[in-house]
Amino acid sequence: MDEQLVKKRQGRRLRLPGWGKILIAVILTLVLSTAGWCLLLGRNGVALVEGWLLARFAFVDPQADLDEAAHQALNGLVEGLGDRWSYYLDGEDYAQTQQRRANNYVGIGVTVDAQQREEGLLVVSITPNGPAQQAGVVVGDVITAVDGESIAGEAREQGSQRITGEAGTQVELTLLGQDGAHRVVTCTRATIQTPSAAGELLDGDIGYLQLANFYSGAADSFREEVEALMEQGARGLILDLRDNPGGYINELTAILDYLLPEGPVFQHNPRWGAATVYQSDADWVELPVVTLVNANTYSAAELLAAELKEFQGSPVVGARTSGKGYSQITFSLSNGGGLGLSTATYCTGQGNSLIGVGIVPDVELEQSEAQDNQLQAAIELLLEEVE
Repeated sequence: MDEQLVKKRQGRRLRLPGWGKILIAVILTLVLSTAGWCLLLGRNGVALVEGWLLARFAFVDPQADLDEAAHQALNGLVEGLGDRWSYYLDGEDYAQTQQRRANNYVGIGVTVDAQQREEGLLVVSITPNGPAQQAGVVVGDVITAVDGESIAGEAREQGSQRITGEAGTQVELTLLGQDGAHRVVTCTRATIQTPSAAGELLDGDIGYLQLANFYSGAADSFREEVEALMEQGARGLILDLRDNPGGYINELTAILDYLLPEGPVFQHNPRWGAATVYQSDADWVELPVVTLVNANTYSAAELLAAELKEFQGSPVVGARTSGKGYSQITFSLSNGGGLGLSTATYCTGQGNSLIGVGIVPDVELEQSEAQDNQLQAAIELLLEEVE
């Protein structure tokens, strides 16, 4: 009987109420998850989290700007990697970068100069069929006020910011025309598509094409401009890649496939996963090409010039390029920002890397301030090939 009583008491001690079981489950879960984070993050990663928590709950000033502290910490993290191509963007910069990489923006479709006229912003170009053109704005107008507020003098620096806004909203512009008369127009802001490529036919039936970037739609824009130049009778192509920041791999490989005959044209080697060798098919544009580059020719632009030179001996004119050979992925963060990290190396179809080397032009010269001597050198070189 005593033995049975002891067993009953032991059984009672082992029986936990429902809330106790839940508490134990929560504690075990936290212990296991904490251990998992420790294994995943390592001691320094955990220390970063600890630092944030200490600043959040122990720092003497409860009004301290922890958001700014976090931005600084993320910037410091990227700088500590020692990679000039990786970057951190706060929420505002990340949103603007995404919009720019889509090759569009919300606005009224004008390009302005804030330096030439004291009265306001001088309109130097207008997007065809954009909101500004539809409202009657013309090149040569000076925007003197936005929504009734003057932007003359020092206020010109903030003039463009006042004009921008959300798509579908309206902005009132006061304009000073070339005839000296003032008028007021109302523009409805809209998403403006900006083509990456722009071309024109030069003397000697030389096609000149400036490619601004390799962001969304760049390949289609490039193809349209090249075909328009060929319809006009272009016998050769000058491809201006100066100040081109690069862009997306799919846009680059589409342009490489369009310009080059069959063969390997690009190699991509990610940290995770297998290397990829991109191939061009047998269809290509049979035009001689000369490329223009400078120190601000980066990434996809630099690779395009290098591949044209490697694959078919296309001459390069200008200044030595940047020497980039890493590709980045921009990861969205929970604070609305973005972290761009180099995740792969890339090289030409024959396996030649540009890292730290860049492209040494066949005709190397710095651009003159008086005239575009680099373009003139490219024209002369291309004329020798087509004649």
